[in-house]
Amino acid sequence: MSDAAAPLDPPLLSLIVCTRDRSGRLDAFFEALGRMRARTAWELVIVDNGSIDDTPVRLATLAGSLEAPVTIVREPRPGLGRARNAGVTAARGALLAFTDDDCYPAVDYIDSVADAFADRERGFLAGRILLYDAQDHPITIRVDSTPIPIPPRSVVPTGLVQGANMAFRREVLERIGGFDDALGPGTPFCNDDVDAAARASAAGFAGSFVPEPVVHHHHGRRDPAEISALWRSYDHGRGAYYAKCIFELPIRWRVARYWWQSVGVQTFGATVRELEGALDYTMRRLTRRLG
Repeated sequence: MSDAAAPLDPPLLSLIVCTRDRSGRLDAFFEALGRMRARTAWELVIVDNGSIDDTPVRLATLAGSLEAPVTIVREPRPGLGRARNAGVTAARGALLAFTDDDCYPAVDYIDSVADAFADRERGFLAGRILLYDAQDHPITIRVDSTPIPIPPRSVVPTGLVQGANMAFRREVLERIGGFDDALGPGTPFCNDDVDAAARASAAGFAGSFVPEPVVHHHHGRRDPAEISALWRSYDHGRGAYYAKCIFELPIRWRVARYWWQSVGVQTFGATVRELEGALDYTMRRLTRRLG
């Protein structure tokens, strides 16, 4: 369900953000959005993914603080892939950009994303993710300063495309059927972001990592036990991602070879957790317990 009447003329770009039980961080997020300056017409679509705190009240209050149009969407079923799909359905832009509620986009973020799509061959992209607080653990970031191409029908490594800073042409997401509801935080597996990029690449679309669009990630993770648990969940999700690619993509043998080669450059524990994730995904798929 969506709130707010939309203007008649659709914007070029829709910024889609999903949130769940983080009402205390929404003020800082909206302040960052308010500092952005754009010549590109854009809108904010924010998805409340089943919050049980006062997120709905805060969103209703903060929506009026932006000059850009704001649409609030409620998706009560947990799962980031599902929430992103709800945002895509409500969005009106031809370009669909995504970030997280604990990220602060740079002042020129909107125009940087739009400018990157001036290349008509580019169907999707990922941008730089920098730490907001240097005291936080350097995790879930991407600091490369040079472009990295993602050719059509190539293996997309995990970590290259992250949901904190990614964008797709609408027709690309429509062609691949959107995000996988069975993936993303709120489900047993992460990697709904790179999975969408992998399916776009397999469908023949070119993408790339583009350093110009920048967000600063304010994740606040410093506790070693929490960091370790997060890495374990990433290992588990990575195995599920590889398994899904092997099941579904026409480049399955290329994926299998890439996965095999990666085993030699990581720890034994990470490999074991990847295999557990792959087995978990496979069993859920076979017994239709995904989603």
